[in-house]
Amino acid sequence: MADLSFDNPLFKQFAFYSGVVIVKTMSMSVLTALNRIRKSVYANPEDCAIGKAMDKECKPTLSDPTVERIRRCHLNDLENVIPFFLIGLLYVSSGPDPATALMYFRIFTGCRLLHTVCYMCQVPQPSRALMFGGGLFATMRMAVDVISKTC
Repeated sequence: MADLSFDNPLFKQFAFYSGVVIVKTMSMSVLTALNRIRKSVYANPEDCAIGKAMDKECKPTLSDPTVERIRRCHLNDLENVIPFFLIGLLYVSSGPDPATALMYFRIFTGCRLLHTVCYMCQVPQPSRALMFGGGLFATMRMAVDVISKTC
């Protein structure tokens, strides 16, 4: 089993790329909150107190296009970043080829960042689908390698 510490250069790279996509995923929550406040669009009645404190009309709604787009992008991140992180830990601990592993980490991270750009800027399909697929490919390849080493 490989060393899962920062003394291991591959784990250090994995930690870096995981950190990037985790921070990006967390930033979607902040972006959602900022847009809710800016537009005074809240999901819950008790949250309307924020809008009323800023002298804005407020009623709960789940249909603001901007907020919902950000939320869908965030959900997509959660559906992809968590498996990448978990599979990545198993993958790094399995002692993979460092160059191949680094390629998977970079593909996943690049695809997730570009997926968000495509989603938020409403870039026509298949751009977003290709970015989703690239990230999924990297995670699935790592998963297949992990599974094959356990057989």
